[in-house]
Amino acid sequence: MAGTINRDDIAVVRERAPIEDIVGQHVALKPAGVGSLKGLCPFHDERSPSFHVRPQAGRWHCFGCGEGGDVIEFVMRMDGLSFVDAVEYLAERAGVTLRYEAGGAPRKEGTQGQRKRLLDAHRVAAEFFVAQLGSPEAKVGRDFLTERGFGREAAAQFGVGYAPQGWQALTEHLRRNGFTEAELRLSGLVSEGARGIYDRFRGRLVWPIREVTGDVIGFGARRLYDDDQGPKYLNTPETPLYKKAQVLYGLDLAKGAIRSDRTVVVVEGYTDVMACHLAGVTNAVATCGTAFGEEHVKVVRRLMGDTGGAQLKVGSTGSKVIFTFDGDEAGQNAALKAFSLDQQFLAQTFVAVDAQGQDPCEIRQHRGDDAVRALMEARIPLFEFVIRTTLASHDLNTAEGRVAALRASAPVVAGIRDRVLQPEYARRLAGWLGMDVQAVRDSVGQAARSGAGRAAPAPSRQAPPRQGSAAGRGTAQQPSQSGYDDGPPPMDPETGAVMQVVAGPARPQRRDPVVRMEALSLGVLLQLGGAISRSSVAMSVYADLAGDAFTVPQYRAVFEAIMAAGGPSASPDWVDAVVEQAGPTLAATISELAVTPLPHDGGDDGPYAASVLARLLDLVLTRRIADLRGAMQRAGEGTDAAHEAFAGLIALEARRRALRDE
Repeated sequence: MAGTINRDDIAVVRERAPIEDIVGQHVALKPAGVGSLKGLCPFHDERSPSFHVRPQAGRWHCFGCGEGGDVIEFVMRMDGLSFVDAVEYLAERAGVTLRYEAGGAPRKEGTQGQRKRLLDAHRVAAEFFVAQLGSPEAKVGRDFLTERGFGREAAAQFGVGYAPQGWQALTEHLRRNGFTEAELRLSGLVSEGARGIYDRFRGRLVWPIREVTGDVIGFGARRLYDDDQGPKYLNTPETPLYKKAQVLYGLDLAKGAIRSDRTVVVVEGYTDVMACHLAGVTNAVATCGTAFGEEHVKVVRRLMGDTGGAQLKVGSTGSKVIFTFDGDEAGQNAALKAFSLDQQFLAQTFVAVDAQGQDPCEIRQHRGDDAVRALMEARIPLFEFVIRTTLASHDLNTAEGRVAALRASAPVVAGIRDRVLQPEYARRLAGWLGMDVQAVRDSVGQAARSGAGRAAPAPSRQAPPRQGSAAGRGTAQQPSQSGYDDGPPPMDPETGAVMQVVAGPARPQRRDPVVRMEALSLGVLLQLGGAISRSSVAMSVYADLAGDAFTVPQYRAVFEAIMAAGGPSASPDWVDAVVEQAGPTLAATISELAVTPLPHDGGDDGPYAASVLARLLDLVLTRRIADLRGAMQRAGEGTDAAHEAFAGLIALEARRRALRDE
């Protein structure tokens, strides 16, 4: 058996896998003070960002749900991996060769973690399909692409391939590459019959479906032959890698544009994504064999940084979601379903429907790239589309039809979140119906009062308590802008929105200035360990501190873990060394302290750290002086104990004066 991974190699992985890059593949991060980044937490629903990343410390922490850790723990949580699998995953991406304690050699082929083996199988399969696209048999597939305006370069850009008609072409290829039958069954690349396993995809054009990191996790395959009795599109089934409710085709290619433009275009098929990207609409994605749902909303919101605020105002240039649908009944139903999800976005949502009923692929094929871009520019608000679709199902030429249309559409207008736009759409609805404006407004108001309008966004679900925490002992408080103060509900400095607070582990109440000082000092020790170790002044102050400097028991335990780890260090895994000494009970507290932004504007970290530690030591010396004065009074004048206490008092006061003079 391979044994455990060498500790030094784990430290190298942490150093070479920048936490901001790994987290940034899943969360749109933006600056949150010097050396700190923030975004929407991927582990619980929230509308104001409380998820912070501190690259210098190599840690992340969510002040909403209380989760936190290093880059390895993020991958474990995000992808559901074991510790070993997460380290191996990051090591492969960072180019680190791992050593194992038992035997001292890398794991042999076939003994890696399950996820890595499945990813390898999909990578080999994707390469196989691409190679087969050039075969004589695949001419039908190449013709399919050419007819739709996609040449060889386009096929290569999107990794399009061809699955041969034979029953075991891919299966045998994977076997020759060392994959076991159990791994093939688990991968979803094969099906199983009475005679054993065989290729799931046969005689089809194949698109690789990648997760946001770029790893292939599944395939979508289009029928090409008339005698193929299967569905028009066949996708990978649910596997440990592939969860269709969470996957968006093209997200790996679109994520950069989605982040920068804060806009996502949702289309209906693989060729539509290709057409959009080739036409310059590089933020297009598509669902994979399922309707756009709640899990997709979460993925998109995190990438856009969809945090509400200004984007809900008229004329805003905030985040946008643009749905493209066919003009047929199925497209209208899809739009209505998207409307039911609209309340989960804080972005503006739009619909882009071609007047001729063509999808983006057909538009590009017949009218060119400019027409695809024009389709996106001609978008209309989603609620306008839904209102018009609702009206179209009624006969507006009769009084009864108009009244029925009003009753059906008034709740839609009542559900518009922007209270500035709501009366404007009531006025428009009156015009479309040919009815009195006030009568329509009264119907809208009645729908709102009766609760028939689209419900306001529900409060985010509370995250379950962390393992080992005492449920109900308290709630995790959000930090202020400096991160070291408690008070009224915190406000996002950019949007003015109240930041969400959900249940989590109890933490010290930092309204007490002494508690704030202790938390800040620990934050400095964890985040500026390198600067402290290089500063003789800061190290001198640190040397005078002891566990009794901290009145909060868990802070005292953290400081003792710092001392057990050897004191402040410039090592890239310094914080992880402290966590190891402290144990799992204090891991969340350490992550929070290591990630909370410091009230420091950068510059020379050494003097700043020394000044913070000096203020804490000043408090400690003051407490000790007070204790000695009490001891003198209790001992009585002229006693040996009083003289001894007095001598100690003089020494402490001298140290405090020198400290304040510095």
